[in-house]
Amino acid sequence: MQTHQTPLSDRLAIPLTDARHPRHHRLARPLVYYSRSIAMATGTIAPWVDLWVRLWLAQTFLVSGLLKIGNWDNALALARYEYPVSWLDPVTAAYTGVTVELVAPVLLVLGLATRAGALALLSLTLIIQLEYQALDAHLLWAALLGWLVVRGAGALSLDRLFVRGLADSALPGAAVLIRGAAAFTRYGEPLYLLFLRLWLAIALVAAGVGSGEGLASFFILKTLAPFAGPAALVVALLLAAGLALRPVAIALILAVIGVEVMEPAQLDNVHYLALLLAGFALYGAGALSLDGLIGARLRRRFSQLDARPAFDLEGLPRVVVVGAGFGGLACVKALRHTPVDVTLIDRHNYHLFQPLLYQVATTALAPGDIAVPIRSLLRDQFNARVLLGEVSGVDSARKEVMIGSRRLPYDYLVLATGASHRYFGRDDWAPFAPGLKQIQDATAVRSRLLLAFEQAEATEDLEEREALLTFLIVGAGPTGVELAGAIAELARFGMEKEFRHLDPASARVILVQSGPRILPVFPDKLSARAEASLRRLGVEVLTKSRVEAIDAGGVRVSGTPIVARTVFWAAGVVASPAGEWLGVPCDRSGRVEVGPDLSVPGLAEVFVVGDTAASNAWAGKPVPGLGPAAKQAGHYAATVIRAGVEGGAPPKPFRYIHLGSLATIGRKAAVADFGFLRLSGALAWWLWGLVHVSFLEGTRNRISVMLDWAWAYVTFRSSTRLITAEVPSSSDPRSRHDD
Repeated sequence: MQTHQTPLSDRLAIPLTDARHPRHHRLARPLVYYSRSIAMATGTIAPWVDLWVRLWLAQTFLVSGLLKIGNWDNALALARYEYPVSWLDPVTAAYTGVTVELVAPVLLVLGLATRAGALALLSLTLIIQLEYQALDAHLLWAALLGWLVVRGAGALSLDRLFVRGLADSALPGAAVLIRGAAAFTRYGEPLYLLFLRLWLAIALVAAGVGSGEGLASFFILKTLAPFAGPAALVVALLLAAGLALRPVAIALILAVIGVEVMEPAQLDNVHYLALLLAGFALYGAGALSLDGLIGARLRRRFSQLDARPAFDLEGLPRVVVVGAGFGGLACVKALRHTPVDVTLIDRHNYHLFQPLLYQVATTALAPGDIAVPIRSLLRDQFNARVLLGEVSGVDSARKEVMIGSRRLPYDYLVLATGASHRYFGRDDWAPFAPGLKQIQDATAVRSRLLLAFEQAEATEDLEEREALLTFLIVGAGPTGVELAGAIAELARFGMEKEFRHLDPASARVILVQSGPRILPVFPDKLSARAEASLRRLGVEVLTKSRVEAIDAGGVRVSGTPIVARTVFWAAGVVASPAGEWLGVPCDRSGRVEVGPDLSVPGLAEVFVVGDTAASNAWAGKPVPGLGPAAKQAGHYAATVIRAGVEGGAPPKPFRYIHLGSLATIGRKAAVADFGFLRLSGALAWWLWGLVHVSFLEGTRNRISVMLDWAWAYVTFRSSTRLITAEVPSSSDPRSRHDD
């Protein structure tokens, strides 16, 4: 098994594998969480703050330049009489100033040659401050522009987009210039942060003691006047020392906002001051500070803070996790700081957010919006590696996982292999009624859905057209309800005016449920409201209806044939064959019956989580097959493994905490059940969207999904209406399952 070797000098003095001395490891854990949180906040928020700084400064100078161009005679008169520059001809000064005010802001907005544009505006600002009129605003402009000169533009800029290509291009001097800019940032940023901290500290002291009027050209006084007092001296001391600067900056931002809200007239330039403080909150105090010194010492003490391995993996317990779904991924991440060697196996190279698969199937989202490469999620977890492969069995006697002809040994095994479609003994229905479990399923369903409209447009047979435009969904749980609502919306709003021989809104959407009501896991009232919302969309809801047959021609429901060329399955699932691999008892759905600690009876080192496990840890009831349940189980299994490795006390039996159930019906209707709170309608719809976006992995996916939803909501146009499967012959309905 491949291991990561770490120099002895980088290892901790006390091995983390020694269960008698786990305190250093446990002390590092909160520090690492804090460090990761700061890095995540910086990576997510900082680019937008940088963009906002550039836009705000750009509009300030651009408006001034445009006003001068609009009245050039007045601009010349001002340059000659009102604010003349002693060492520059008035006409030259006017032309230079207007050129800078018109060109540099454009560079800032684009993030192109940002340092040069910011330097030009910084020079102009200092000239205005020293030669014309000393104002707090000018000083704040200068501070923000100086930051752009030192750091350059953030991630949302053309500079960042072009830098890699330019560094490796044949453009003369480009590579040298880029390396020089990087060195300038590396050495200049700590000095500039020190200067800014001392500057603000002196300004706070001056405001607190009510003196320093003669220094008004160089220090902010009026802007900070509302904060004068004994507390200002303490804050000034913390600023000067660079101690706990992030919380201090956040506290100051809140104070600035509070003063602006309570007494708007008391605080000018609030936006510039808040943006400057936001820079401290995001980037910290720099190396030349107590925070920097403490951080450097901690990074030497705890190497994982510096993205280095915290311990050598050789000889550590081997943990094999099968399945990179919610449960498996949660388990691997929870073992980040545990002295174990983790291997995650999955037959796909991505983690899939299954609750939104139906949106891929109904063209609302692209597959890449709800899937993230597994390796990218674990790139910073040095004790975890990823293997692409399909597990064919488990040899529990030899403690080995079989991947084809390969055998992978384990000390602990976590099976999080999920579930697949269940046709209740009628697997011959599968080709005619596909379900939704994988991306391939979603793209196949999308192709069937769109092909039905295309074939209906092409046929002249009215009966065939009606059959093609009949969509039947079997099963009215959350997936079935959401799929039915999405298809109805797509037909009625998403494709209007795109066909010439048919009206997509004439499509018939039928939802079949064998039970007495839809969404049986929800309370009766919410189920009734969901059914009413579906009917308003035009969905035909058939309850107490049993599906008796499915073939290429349609479906027989409770003795009544329904001619439908497109049928989708959302009626049930069956667990993966994990129970067969282990040779242990399973329930009727193939789920492994686990113990209170989610281990398999008789196999204490094997844990089963998620849809593969049968556990009564929900106040004596079976744990539902939901993403949050799988995450909780995966995290719990990691806790049990950690206790075994580190010699700690085993945790209490697993207890599932239900976070609520949600289902959406269309563009502004949903139902939400949290037990103590039950919602329906638009408010539940917003909550549904917020929860699903928050559970997505990766910032890029969250942003992409929100943008796609916003576009579809405003325009009624979906983003991905692609037919990726082979188009079957319209004359042979039986061939429609070949995609």
